[in-house]
Amino acid sequence: MNTSSSRRTETITQRVTQRKNPSMCQHQPSCPTADSTDRDTAHLVARHPEQGWSLLCNGVLLFEDTGELLPDGQIIAPHRPIGAGRVVTAA
Repeated sequence: MNTSSSRRTETITQRVTQRKNPSMCQHQPSCPTADSTDRDTAHLVARHPEQGWSLLCNGVLLFEDTGELLPDGQIIAPHRPIGAGRVVTAA
């Protein structure tokens, strides 16, 4: 590998590494991290109800069906509780 392509690879690697750990939260006290169990209580950064998602300042994409996509690519299945008024029993 020549020197210029080696430098280019190092630069791309540095950029990707920097993007993996976004520090969008500037709140004091800081919002919960994406790894926390209360991650969906972080501040809202962007909201797109027409598309069914919102972006939180900890990098979590929160979907209207209560599913989540974490910054590391992990998927959290929807966890919408079933209300007592919505329970249907078979006859």
